[in-house]
Amino acid sequence: MIFAYKVIRLGYPPYPDMESAAWTVQAKLELTPEKGAVRASLTLPSRPSGYNLAQENFVSRGFGLTVKEGNFNRKADWAIRRLRDSKSLYYRLLVIRDTQQRSFASRPDYPAPPDLEEPFATAARDLVNKVRAESADTESFAAAMLNRLTGSEPDENMDLFLAEVENFRDRVNLAQTLLAGARIPTLQLHGIRLDADAQRAKLETLLAVYNGDEWLVFDPVSAAEGLPGDFFIWWTGQGELAEVKGAHIKDLQISTRQRVKSSLELAQQRAELQKSRISLISTLQLPIQTQAVYEILLLIPIGILVIVLLRNFVGLSSFGTFAPVLIALAFRETELLKGIGLFVLIVSMGLFFRFYLERLRLLLVPRLAAVVTIVVILMTAISIISNEFGYETGLSVSLFPMIIVSMVIERMSVVWEERGAFTSIKEGIGSLFMAALAYLVMSVDMFAYWVTVFPEVNLMILGIIIALGRYTGFRLTELRRFKPLLVKEKAPE
Repeated sequence: MIFAYKVIRLGYPPYPDMESAAWTVQAKLELTPEKGAVRASLTLPSRPSGYNLAQENFVSRGFGLTVKEGNFNRKADWAIRRLRDSKSLYYRLLVIRDTQQRSFASRPDYPAPPDLEEPFATAARDLVNKVRAESADTESFAAAMLNRLTGSEPDENMDLFLAEVENFRDRVNLAQTLLAGARIPTLQLHGIRLDADAQRAKLETLLAVYNGDEWLVFDPVSAAEGLPGDFFIWWTGQGELAEVKGAHIKDLQISTRQRVKSSLELAQQRAELQKSRISLISTLQLPIQTQAVYEILLLIPIGILVIVLLRNFVGLSSFGTFAPVLIALAFRETELLKGIGLFVLIVSMGLFFRFYLERLRLLLVPRLAAVVTIVVILMTAISIISNEFGYETGLSVSLFPMIIVSMVIERMSVVWEERGAFTSIKEGIGSLFMAALAYLVMSVDMFAYWVTVFPEVNLMILGIIIALGRYTGFRLTELRRFKPLLVKEKAPE
């Protein structure tokens, strides 16, 4: 559940090295001075549906800046006592996609019928009655009214209103007036498209209609329904983007630039903006050095799962359960083939000295201490010799867990004496094979990424291990072992 929440709601990428689009949006307000003090106001994005805001910056040298916050309204107010020359004010922000759609407005009040003069009042009532008879709900009513407004369906009443329309803003206001005649709440949505880079992005206006449960978005020109995925809502309502007192707006320009950033980085910013505590369940919050340590530790359950499968289902034997996993971790430093060579060399030489110590008839603890000391000496000697001949692989031998190697040597020698050389070598090869396979699985970049960003996957691995622990059937090696018995049972037929 945590994994799914991070991916679906917070947008964490399920695969490493994934990239996503982000946009740098900049508003430039160029002012020409007049007499007296200057005060400029710029409406800021507040709650753009489908997007999140990050890294907001203001550039306004010499001006005092105040940002007024509201639930659905934000404004930046610049003020200066005297403006001598033309000046440009800048507002820049980073826009990233939000996987969670949020409402761009609260629940509205139902409007009162508009107070119109004749003959407009009669024409409005006729239009509302006609459209209501041809529609079934608020959605179909709004679509039918906008279709008449576009002129696709001739109507003498609508022609009366259209004769007074001079620009696009008048058309949108007319649509709101006619829908208010049916007591339908509406809201203007102003914004830009984030589909590509633009030196001067075009401001567009959509019309939102409230159906009693949610806001429906329509294009006032084409009457098409739906909020476009690339439409970035800058502000809502009938207000202006910028207002200035004491100066003249020489130019107001909005530019956009698309950027490609790491999906993981964007997801972290998104989670921070949403103040999600689920995002804290990862090692990304830890210092870099600690992250490297925990990446190795969190990979151990994956290696153990491999060992469980090989022992309980395949039937391979080894010297213990955890020794192959720890040896596999050592292979991460030396590479697989070179690590196997070093392991075989150290264990072989260690066995030689172990059998020599057997003649001295030492007690268990001193004998183990002597084996550990010999292993350390062997590691040091191999490193020195490798350095002399210019082989870097030998320098990594000290990273082998010497206690594990010492225990493998001790266990191998005991099995050699009690059960013979064949069994000892067989279990040694089995341990080496398991370690190599666990290393290959633990080296998959996908798993390293998952345990770092989604450490909760180890809970799933724990569940799999517990489920496998209840298996009591035959192993693959036992099927081959008991195959002659099956043949004998079928013989009498």
